[in-house]
Amino acid sequence: MQNSDYSFIAGGIAKDLRGQIRFVNAFDMTQVKRFYLIQNADLEVIRGWRGHKIEQRWFYVVSGEFSARLVKIDDWKSPSPNLPVDEFLLSASEGQILHVPAGYATAFQATENNAELLVYADYPVDHAALDDHLWPSNYFVGENNK
Repeated sequence: MQNSDYSFIAGGIAKDLRGQIRFVNAFDMTQVKRFYLIQNADLEVIRGWRGHKIEQRWFYVVSGEFSARLVKIDDWKSPSPNLPVDEFLLSASEGQILHVPAGYATAFQATENNAELLVYADYPVDHAALDDHLWPSNYFVGENNK
């Protein structure tokens, strides 16, 4: 992964005879204004690239697994398609939250059927249209794929 300012917040699972509880006790939700749940139509769909200059997001996989790609945007009017792309898997079994600060674009692809991704945002929905930057799913190819 590149030198970045996104981070992971560790979670855990407590199990006993009654079942299990998944938790991320270190997640401070005081900045969260809303949340939404993503379930891609199939394994081919890549949801992204979507960037936020002002807003930040937190991502938690509720079920299954997602491939996550992140790019730190260099120029919001005309970003370089060759920017470094960080890619990794996020899994419900890991129980962690990915925090993506303002300034990044993201792309997510489910790697398992019926995978669900919970997203927290720090601005209300009426602000979303003011800070929603979109590029085609094949726009960022990464510096190693020139």
